Amino acid sequence: MSNSINKRPIITHQNPKSPISEAYRTLRTNIQFSSIDEELKVIMVTSAGPGEGKSTTITNLAVAYAQADKKVLLIDADLRKPTMHHTFQISNRWGLTNLLTNQLTIEDVLKDSSIRNLSLIPSGPIPPNPSEILASKKMESVLEDLKQYFDIILIDAPPAIAVTDAQIISTRSDGVILVVDSDKVKRDVALKAKQQLDNVRARILGVVLNNVDRKNKEAYYYYYYGESQ
Repeated sequence: MSNSINKRPIITHQNPKSPISEAYRTLRTNIQFSSIDEELKVIMVTSAGPGEGKSTTITNLAVAYAQADKKVLLIDADLRKPTMHHTFQISNRWGLTNLLTNQLTIEDVLKDSSIRNLSLIPSGPIPPNPSEILASKKMESVLEDLKQYFDIILIDAPPAIAVTDAQIISTRSDGVILVVDSDKVKRDVALKAKQQLDNVRARILGVVLNNVDRKNKEAYYYYYYGESQ
């Protein structure tokens, strides 16, 4: 059990009737409607840079899916700065890196989140070569195996600008959500992150815009899908 003090509140779990929780349910619905004829089972969430709220977003989105009686798996694939074990206060001694390096099985690394319908795979020990591990054929086969047991798999990826990890994971995902902090990230940086994902033909489902000024905007979170830029 982690003794971290960095535990983040999960508002969709703690206060499911709040307006922000409703916004996450709207995000869930928008994702479902973004592809009518094709089932989206593996969705990656990333951001342009660090500290934009991607891990908070994916955690609350995972709970929103679980509350809709979907069997959900949340994978911490940020092998450079993992946070899920802090959020859920679970051990990070074993996790994704142990699985991808054939040290452990899926059953060995699956964790109970204590939230109904939501399971976790923490990152495990931080490896010296995250990109190579995530690009391995083992990662592809693991995701194929996991699809048999879960309705939706959400993957927390590192920021897209600094390293190639997010690009690699996006090629194994059915869709990508890009989280942008409107108060922190300049437009050209956000566009560069999108371009990085476009370069590997990632399917960007949409953008979650964080920290919108409520005095000047109609909502705290604003979602749009299908934008060309």
